[in-house]
Amino acid sequence: MSELEQRDVQAHGAPTDLKKSDFYYDLPEELIAQTPAEPRDSSRLLVYNRADGSVTHTIFRNVKDFLRPGDVLVVNNTKVLPARMFAQTEHGGKVEVLLLRRISALRWEVLAKPGKKCRPGTRLKIDAGLSLTVRSVTDSGERIVDFECDGVFEEALARAGTMPLPPYIHEKLSDQSRYQTVYAKTDGSAAAPTAGLHFTPRLLEEIKSMGVQVAQVLLHVGLGTFRPVKEDAITDHKMHSEYYEVGAEAAETISRAKREGRRVIAVGTTSVRTLESAANEDGTVSPCRGNTSIFIYPPYKFRCVDALITNFHLPESTLIMLVAAMTGREKILELYKTAVAERYRFFSFGDAMLIL
Repeated sequence: MSELEQRDVQAHGAPTDLKKSDFYYDLPEELIAQTPAEPRDSSRLLVYNRADGSVTHTIFRNVKDFLRPGDVLVVNNTKVLPARMFAQTEHGGKVEVLLLRRISALRWEVLAKPGKKCRPGTRLKIDAGLSLTVRSVTDSGERIVDFECDGVFEEALARAGTMPLPPYIHEKLSDQSRYQTVYAKTDGSAAAPTAGLHFTPRLLEEIKSMGVQVAQVLLHVGLGTFRPVKEDAITDHKMHSEYYEVGAEAAETISRAKREGRRVIAVGTTSVRTLESAANEDGTVSPCRGNTSIFIYPPYKFRCVDALITNFHLPESTLIMLVAAMTGREKILELYKTAVAERYRFFSFGDAMLIL
């Protein structure tokens, strides 16, 4: 068992008998947001205060009303790749390829559909001077592939690839930048850290002017975060590994806040997973980089994260399980029921929740 796995067991404490079905809720299909709010910070915000149990309904740009000087807001500055491509086999068959994780310069782990057309040794041709060869198949069905490229790979990918919107979004996205945060910097994700989509440059500046610090960490979002939980017992679910980094400046900012008793507020579940993977026993964070497969579900003792900004997540997903670890399972289902009754918009382009 790795050090991260040992810490994961310790943080969860007593074994849980929670089932996947314990995180189910009814969601009318019309509440699944198909387009992003315009402007970004006009989305709605449900604020839940754990100290007094109060629930407030407001607009996201008012999130600053719930922050205070000395808080540290932690964002994930990963940038979504145009990771979805369409390829052809040597016999003319069509294959959809989705980049999941970079292994080396031209070697990637990908999701390929249909998989029966992508056995080891298969060559696929893509537009813009790109082609690939399937090298192997992982235990969970992904493909390890080697790309060949005429020129710079990133430039060819930008020409051949499209933004990998989730399958529940059926509307075409006219502005591809709306599936990126305004602070996105480092290419590598197969999906956006969607809690950050609500921030505008102006709102971030207003928050900083209040005396709130903004620290940037990195976690490249893979599909493992969103992979459906198939096992009935949630402890049988295995998370996919994702690459993360915490730099020296962010580690110092966060650690100083923890030592001084100031709040660390994570923007999104990916920031939570990064911080909890990097945190020491006392909640401070050391500069580090590596891969994490941390799976957070109730009961869980958070080391670093004090509060969370997040979207509304799919039923029975690892994401709602993580949020439930902060509120309690019964409470998160109660809050989601309220959000449905209040006609909040759900999932990637939906509204937000602040848990204090």
